[in-house]
Amino acid sequence: MHIIDDKLATKSYYKRMKTVVITGVGKGIGKALSEKFLSEGWFVIGTVYDPEEAQESKCSKTIPLYLSSSDSVVQCINEIIGLDTRIDIVINNAGCLLDRDETRVVIEKLRKTLEVNLIGTIDFTERLLPLVNKGGHIVNISSTAGSLERTGFPGASNFPFLQPSYKISKAALNMYTRTLALRLQEEEIFVSSIHPGWVKTDMGSEDADRTPEEASEEIFNFAISPKDTGGFWSGESRVPW
Repeated sequence: MHIIDDKLATKSYYKRMKTVVITGVGKGIGKALSEKFLSEGWFVIGTVYDPEEAQESKCSKTIPLYLSSSDSVVQCINEIIGLDTRIDIVINNAGCLLDRDETRVVIEKLRKTLEVNLIGTIDFTERLLPLVNKGGHIVNISSTAGSLERTGFPGASNFPFLQPSYKISKAALNMYTRTLALRLQEEEIFVSSIHPGWVKTDMGSEDADRTPEEASEEIFNFAISPKDTGGFWSGESRVPW
């Protein structure tokens, strides 16, 4: 399912536009990000997990994507290739939190979490790389929950014993950020991890102190103006690994 504005109907038009790919645009930060980029004149390719969310998406192009399915990743990438456009920014926003109240690793939840937050995200990114422009930016939405230094130390984490599978997945995603950044240096493609803050989403809860719109504004400004490559950021500040 996709929605293309009349003025975007021809490839010759949107080829001249900056293009961003954002995963998980059906709600929360992803939805706010897609709306922000659209308002700034970008061609937005968004992915959704729930087909019903595609009907509500305002993206230039919306494609179903199930990160836990290799077949779905391949199909999504093929649809993007079919658009015959180059990509300036990739924002890996889609993710899951399956062990919110767990204090021990539940193997089944760990497997499912890694399939989405790590393996599927890497699979999607690697297949998309040939389409990313020189000077492009790959942004992985991470979390301070994935910071080794900030996990378990007094005052450094609100949930020192909770959500081990989620924390493991984000720590591993951060390592992917570092290794991919080193690999792409010669191609001048930037790679970053970013902590969006505690946001009012299904994952963050209504108790959070930031709206998706506030987080998306910050992520947008960060994504279009990378400072360097291979960093872990929260706003203008570096997050300790």
